[in-house]
Amino acid sequence: MSKSTKDAPPPLPEPLRVPVADSHTHLDMLPQLPLGGAPTDTVTDALAKAASVGVTTVVQVGCDVNGSRWAAETAAAHEAVHATVALHPNEAPRIVLGDPDGWSRQGAREAGGDAALDAALAEIDALAALPHVRGVGETGLDHFRTGPDGMAAQQRSFRAHIEIAKRHGKALVIHDREAHDDVLRILREEGAPDTVVFHCYSGDAEMAKVCAEAGYFMSFAGNVTFKNAQPLRDALAVAPPELVLVETDAPFLTPAPYRGRPNAPYLIPVTLRAMAEVKGMTEDALASAVAANTARAFAY
Repeated sequence: MSKSTKDAPPPLPEPLRVPVADSHTHLDMLPQLPLGGAPTDTVTDALAKAASVGVTTVVQVGCDVNGSRWAAETAAAHEAVHATVALHPNEAPRIVLGDPDGWSRQGAREAGGDAALDAALAEIDALAALPHVRGVGETGLDHFRTGPDGMAAQQRSFRAHIEIAKRHGKALVIHDREAHDDVLRILREEGAPDTVVFHCYSGDAEMAKVCAEAGYFMSFAGNVTFKNAQPLRDALAVAPPELVLVETDAPFLTPAPYRGRPNAPYLIPVTLRAMAEVKGMTEDALASAVAANTARAFAY
């Protein structure tokens, strides 16, 4: 694949006959959209392109204070967009311990300690009260990118997000990367909200059974199509259809055969069709289930 092809957006897939929602996307991270700007034509274009193939709703997910504000503003401006707000698990340690390398979108930051984390959580709490904010997330734990020094901040932030979600009666959207046991343990210790969504589900079939027993939604992304993802497909196979969602996590996790190219909500049909094959369901039956599940999960 040439460099120009690799950077090019994948083609439009065949439209779905039953409209569905992208349960987790980052419109603010799509190309040519500056963080913190007002909703622009890039959002309108992304929504129109998605709607043209049957993806008529998206859940815009916040990862930090600025991105969460933007998510809330964008949901207020677009009927097809619902928002979730949160500090990403990797954001909490950066707030507390600092980010000298400027890895996050805010650039290099000084350590702010627990007081800075409390201030950021207070902003998320205020945003979570807004009616067009439908969830608190993505929050959770990430043992892949955050080392032992950041675990305390990450866990404190996760527990606070659980409390915020419960108090506002909003869905809790979980980022769980190589942290399955600890995420499930903290949910048990704190008492899970009524609605829990495991975004970009990454556990195995055994964990899927645990999630199903608890009534947790499992949202599958484009990585379910990757050749090396058989454990994910095994999990999807045992996940009850009434607890399954589909997402892009755009601009990340573009489904095969377009892996490595920019992802966007219009590519949901590619992932959904692969999921239907794994589930042994027709495309329409899975789309109908996913559409109802997403509306139930995010109360729209």
